[in-house]
Amino acid sequence: MSQDLKKVIRQEYLKCAADPIHFMKKYCFIQHPQRGRIQFALYPFQEKVLKLFQDHDYTTILKSRQLGISTLAAGYSLWLMTFHKDKNVLALATTQATARNLVTKVAFMWENLPSWLRLDAAENNKLSLRLSNGSKIQAKSSNADAARSEAVSLLVIDEAAFIENIAETWASAQQTLATGGGAIVLSTPYGTGNWFHQTWVKAENGENDFLPIKLPWFVHPERDQTWRDRQDDLLGDPRLAAQECDCDFSTSGDVVFYNEYLEFYEKTYLKEPLERRGADQNLWIWEPADYTRSYMIAADVARGDGKDYSAFHIFDIENATQVGEYKGQVSTKDFGNILTAIATEYNNALLVVENANIGWSTIQTIIERGYQNLYYSPKSDQVNVDSYLQNYENNSNMTAGFTMSTRTRPMVIGKFQEYVGDKGVTIQSKRLVEEMKTFIWKYGRAEAQQGYNDDLVMSFGIGLYVRDTALKFRQHGLDVTKAALGSFHKSTTTYHGAYFSTGQDNPYHMDNGKGGTEDFSWIL
Repeated sequence: MSQDLKKVIRQEYLKCAADPIHFMKKYCFIQHPQRGRIQFALYPFQEKVLKLFQDHDYTTILKSRQLGISTLAAGYSLWLMTFHKDKNVLALATTQATARNLVTKVAFMWENLPSWLRLDAAENNKLSLRLSNGSKIQAKSSNADAARSEAVSLLVIDEAAFIENIAETWASAQQTLATGGGAIVLSTPYGTGNWFHQTWVKAENGENDFLPIKLPWFVHPERDQTWRDRQDDLLGDPRLAAQECDCDFSTSGDVVFYNEYLEFYEKTYLKEPLERRGADQNLWIWEPADYTRSYMIAADVARGDGKDYSAFHIFDIENATQVGEYKGQVSTKDFGNILTAIATEYNNALLVVENANIGWSTIQTIIERGYQNLYYSPKSDQVNVDSYLQNYENNSNMTAGFTMSTRTRPMVIGKFQEYVGDKGVTIQSKRLVEEMKTFIWKYGRAEAQQGYNDDLVMSFGIGLYVRDTALKFRQHGLDVTKAALGSFHKSTTTYHGAYFSTGQDNPYHMDNGKGGTEDFSWIL
């Protein structure tokens, strides 16, 4: 090799080492699905993103589909590995196979480098590539321990919005990144409230170390409005197209309640409560009890593991209006006392308490206090209203509380969706709407996203489901109290109407079980 050629190669090598854009445009090849091996001809927006990778340790990318950003991250990883010793690049995705795709792209680019750029491989397989300078890339599926074992120079998380346990993975990666590493987090949107969405919002607000990069469909120079319009047809759903092309969080994910409905409630009905009660201020009241109105209270009892909450809603039955709400962490007995007192205050409201698991303890407290309007469910798990009414003729077919089962749960959620879609219920609580935003379909089951709660959602759904039943009771002129409680033991404590601030007939003053009475108003 002539001295002149060596000089040219040396200059070109130094130029590649200083500029990843030059390196990738001139020497990196990619595997095109139709055209095979082609040179990676970067678009202007890709060059800008690549420069941001180089200038910022942490970047999060909210992107449209098929923009080549994963391939760009692969090229940047190869540049980092080639021109820097002992760099450790870790690729994470929903599955190991998906993460492996990034390693495959890196390996293809490496194999097609000119000999004077291509370092020898000390290790080369489907899951990892280790170069002779000690730098490597490896693929792993995301889990809590994926990034814990060794120092990571660059963490690439692909389709982060779709990784369930990504928050745990990110937490475990902090120690390994503390030595000077960086991260590229990229994804199309997939619902609100998840780790990727939170990270993106915080990045936009300057509340974390990430640089936010948004890449909607039109950044691609070969796409026009005709292309965008065609995506609605190809994807089969305008909402999905808005997610995949427009980077729209509000329409993304398998949400139970569409964002436009939630926006309607936020703009139309949400307001601060008239009163906040309790030491924790967790009982919110929008409308005081009106003796001319009929009320219902629907409650969900916490499991008792400290991770969820006991919750209830107070409904005006006639106009389906939320007039009160509670969400807090109290003992099952105290929760039963709170429910009894509030139900009594609201004109002996129909009290609906889910009876699953620990809910029985709360229901027992209510029964021991002799509350006269407790909801009962058919033991046969009937969900038809007419069958329900028939079961009331025989008390032995009924059990205290609302029974949530594989049959009733979909109907509860469906009823909630129906009311929201028809705008047939007045929701006044921002806490409830926030839970609705993170309530999603997961493997065919509606539940809260990981790290969130659905206690308010489920108790509200129960209330709406039972509301129709309660109205049916009224139409048939049934005496729910006598029919439901006729065969049950009643305590000697009785109540004679709603709670007035004067202290007369105070429902918070109750038998303490020790031969005396106690004022439990401190609970609220």
